[in-house]
Amino acid sequence: MAAPTPAVGGTVLEDHLTRLAAALLPLRDAEQLLARWGGELANRLATGGRLLVAGNGGSAAEAQHLTAELVGKLRDDREPLSAIALHAETSALTAIGNDYGYDEVFARQVRAHGRPDDILLLMSTSGTSTNLLTAAQAGHDTGLRCWAFTGPAPNPLAGSCHETLAIDSPDSQVVQELHLVATHVLCEYVDRALPAALAARAADPVPADTVRAGVEVVLGDGPDGKVQAR
Repeated sequence: MAAPTPAVGGTVLEDHLTRLAAALLPLRDAEQLLARWGGELANRLATGGRLLVAGNGGSAAEAQHLTAELVGKLRDDREPLSAIALHAETSALTAIGNDYGYDEVFARQVRAHGRPDDILLLMSTSGTSTNLLTAAQAGHDTGLRCWAFTGPAPNPLAGSCHETLAIDSPDSQVVQELHLVATHVLCEYVDRALPAALAARAADPVPADTVRAGVEVVLGDGPDGKVQAR
């Protein structure tokens, strides 16, 4: 996405800040969306779910920034939360790209790691990346809740996800910078909602034998010693 032509007489910094300010004020309208997402994400993570995040290029860096805030912390100490940046799994990424094509690098990981009601957040300035659109479809097929951070909407990725935070700027740099602002606000709302979510979990714990994550391997007791995956 090409950057707008700088205003005549403006410096590079002045022009950039002008474009940033123009998109920053409308971001106020996303307050309720980010607050609701933060509550949903806190409830999901508190009950053993996970967040999967993906992006390309600068958006990959934004995605990894988000997972670092959740696995680590934003400000105050708290328990770590399960969040995975799919692009950061480089061996899996390159193996999938080599064997199945680059369009599948995120989708196959979504099918591997995602469980029903987990949350998939896809980040894109253009909203047109095929590997993210394929990941969104895999998320729907797997029963995940699909969110997107994009540039101006409508765009294909926004149309493929349940909900979208769209930054209304033609400048991809501005879009990524405001995605970072939205990331920090989202994490703030997660932290605010987390104590209540953890208290609800403690009051109504899920029996340990009702949740299975991944594959359980059982060695047979018989003489053939067959291995069973269930």
